[in-house]
Amino acid sequence: MTMNMKPDLNPMPDVQGRRDLRAMPIQRVGIKSLRYPLRVLVGGKAQSTVGTWTLDVSLAADQKGAHMSRLIAWLEALDLSGVVLTADTLSSEIMTLLVLLEADAGRIEVSFPFFVRKSAPVSGLQSLMEYDGTWIAERQGGVNRLTMQAMVPVKSLCPCSKEVSDDGAHNQRSHITLRAELRAPQGGLDWTELVRFAEDNASSELWGLLKRPDEKWVTEHAYANPKFVEDLIRDVAAAVAADARIGSYRVEVVNHESIHAHDVHAVIERSA
Repeated sequence: MTMNMKPDLNPMPDVQGRRDLRAMPIQRVGIKSLRYPLRVLVGGKAQSTVGTWTLDVSLAADQKGAHMSRLIAWLEALDLSGVVLTADTLSSEIMTLLVLLEADAGRIEVSFPFFVRKSAPVSGLQSLMEYDGTWIAERQGGVNRLTMQAMVPVKSLCPCSKEVSDDGAHNQRSHITLRAELRAPQGGLDWTELVRFAEDNASSELWGLLKRPDEKWVTEHAYANPKFVEDLIRDVAAAVAADARIGSYRVEVVNHESIHAHDVHAVIERSA
């Protein structure tokens, strides 16, 4: 700024802070499809990944617009602080977000890849497996709700094919999506636990790296554990339902059929 220039002391107009006369509250308004780093806890260890974020808040009927830039400011502060997203920290962070945006209700949703290092069943060789995770934190009516979701790829083998065939049976990749609402932040699940609900109840789990003895084990293990999509989803849902830390849940299984031109799917839901 040169010596003969004077600073502009007139504040810029706050357009979104003006009153709206249409008397229509907005339940959710914000940003979505924003990629930003985050840290999650996997197997008791912090893991850095990248998330696709949706952040929104409620807007009163007489308020013209939300403070969108403050959503990015909250996300930037979250990254700089090094916070690891858990049920506990999300319960705190959604309150920080609402105070910053002067809102009574809001929602944080972030989807991200996470990795689990697994040992092959026979050789013991280790490799990483990728899974898709989602954290959802909501506050409405003074109540926080926290939900975890994981999509887990597994192997399923058809009981009917095994029964009618002299040799072999058709099998396919299946994707199990588990959404679990936590009863309390202090009773949060580890991401590895959510994965195990799916993998423990499949015909076989998957690994990133297998040698021939491992391939033999996977093939024979799946053959010994045939499951229709109905069997698979009931077994997974029963395991989820038995966990006292989980309230409402939704389980979906999609079989990418190897001998059909279509997929098959099944859904089981429970509202706590």
